[in-house]
Amino acid sequence: MKANDERTPLLAARGSNAGGEASQTSQQENEEASLPRWQIILLCYTSLVEPVAFFGIFPYVNKMIEESGIEESEVGFYSGLIESLFSATQMCVMVLWGKAADRFGRRPVLCFSLFGVSFMTALFGLSTSVWQMILFRCLSGVFAGTIVTVRAMLTENSSKSTQAKVFSWFAFARNMGIFVGPVIGGALESPAKRYPSTFGRIRFFNDYPYALPGFVTASVGFTAAILATLFLKETLHIHQKNKKADERPMSTWELLSYPGVRQVILIYNYALMLAFAFTAVFPVFQYTSVNIGGLGLTPGWIAVTMGMGGASQALWLILAFPRLHKRIGTVGLLRICAFVWPVFFGLDSICNLLLRYNQKVIFWILFFSNNIVGSGVAMAFTAVQLAVNDIAPSHETFGTLNALVLAVVSGLRAVIPALSTSLFATGVKYQIAGGQFFWIIAVCVAVGFIFAIRILPEKAAGRPQRQGEVGDA
Repeated sequence: MKANDERTPLLAARGSNAGGEASQTSQQENEEASLPRWQIILLCYTSLVEPVAFFGIFPYVNKMIEESGIEESEVGFYSGLIESLFSATQMCVMVLWGKAADRFGRRPVLCFSLFGVSFMTALFGLSTSVWQMILFRCLSGVFAGTIVTVRAMLTENSSKSTQAKVFSWFAFARNMGIFVGPVIGGALESPAKRYPSTFGRIRFFNDYPYALPGFVTASVGFTAAILATLFLKETLHIHQKNKKADERPMSTWELLSYPGVRQVILIYNYALMLAFAFTAVFPVFQYTSVNIGGLGLTPGWIAVTMGMGGASQALWLILAFPRLHKRIGTVGLLRICAFVWPVFFGLDSICNLLLRYNQKVIFWILFFSNNIVGSGVAMAFTAVQLAVNDIAPSHETFGTLNALVLAVVSGLRAVIPALSTSLFATGVKYQIAGGQFFWIIAVCVAVGFIFAIRILPEKAAGRPQRQGEVGDA
C-alpha cells in the first residue's frame, strides 16, 4: 500500500506533464496553422531586394572601377570604399526609417524604400566614374527602410513559437538573394561583347556595359514594391493592439544593461564581422592576378563561384540547420562554425599557391570544395539571430533589440569592407607574405571567435531539451 502511495504522485505528475506537453503541442500546431503564409512569403520576396542589389555588382564592380581609370593595385581600396559608404549611409538613416515606420505604418515605408533602392540601383549601372558609383551607391543606402520594416513585419506576423521558423525562411530568402544577385551581375555585364548578335548593334549597351545588370537587378525591387503596395497588409496595428496602455517601455540603456544582452550583441557582430571581411575581399581576391596574390578569374567565373556560395549557404540553412539545431542547439552550431572559419579562410590562401605552381586540377577541386563546404558557416548568422530572440527580456523589446543589433551591424559594414580590402591591397602592393597578408590576419581573427563563443549566456545557448528531462523533473 505504501509503495502505491509513493508511486501515485509521480504518475500523476507525469500524467500532468504529458497533458501539458500535449496542450503545448496543440497550441503550437494551431499557431503554425494560423500563420499568414502568403504575407510571410511576400515579405521574404521583398527581403531579396537588398542582397540582390548589394551582391549584384560584385562580379563586375572591380572591372568597372579599373575601366574608369584606376590602377589594378588600388582597385581593392575603391571597391571597399564604395561598399563602406553604402553601409555608413544606412547606419545614419536606419533609426529615422524605424521612427517613420512606427508613426506612418510599416507598409508605406517599406514600399517607398523598395522603389527608391530600385531606382538608385538602376542608376548605378550607368556610372562612368568612381565618384558617380559612390554617389549612387550612397543614395541607394539612403533607402534602408526595407531592413527595419521587413524584420518588424515578420515579427508581428508570427508568435514566439513560430518566430524561429519564420526567420529561417527569411534567412533562406536572403541567401537566395546572395545567389541570384551575382548570377545577374556576372551573366549580363558587358552584353554587347558577350552577346554580340543580340546587343552588339545597340550603341547604348556599348557605351554603358553595366546598365543591363543594373536594370535587371532593379526590376526585382520594382516588382517587390508593386506586389507589396497591392497585397501586403499593414501590421503596425497588431503591435499597438498588444501593447498595454500603462506599460513603460525599456529604455535603450536598460535594454543594454539587461543580463546577457551585451554578450549576445558582441557575438552576433563578431560573426558578421568575419562575413563582411570575407565578402568584401573574396571578389577582389578572385579578380587579382595570380602572380601578385589572387586567382585571376574572369567576371563570369566570379559570378559562378559567388552564386554557388550563395546557393550552398541556402542549402545548408534549409537542410542542415534545422536538424543540427535540434540536436546540438545554438551554442553547438556556433562552435562548429567557429572551428570551420579559420580553415575556410586558410584554404583560400593555399589556392593561390596551387595556381602559382600550376596545379590547376587540385586547385579547382579544393577551391570548389572549400567554397561549398565552407559556406556552411552561414548557419552561424541564423544561430546568432536565435540567440538575440532568446536573450530578449520580452517580446515587446524584440524590435528595439534588433534595431540596436542592426545599428552596430551597419557600423561594422561601413568600416570592415574598406579595412579588409585595404589590408588585401597593402599585402598585394608590397607583396607581404606573397600577397597573402589579409588571409593570415583573417585566420587569426577567426580563431578568436572560438573563444568569443564561451561568453554566450546560458539563456541564449538554445540547448536541445533531452527526452525525459521534463518528466523526470
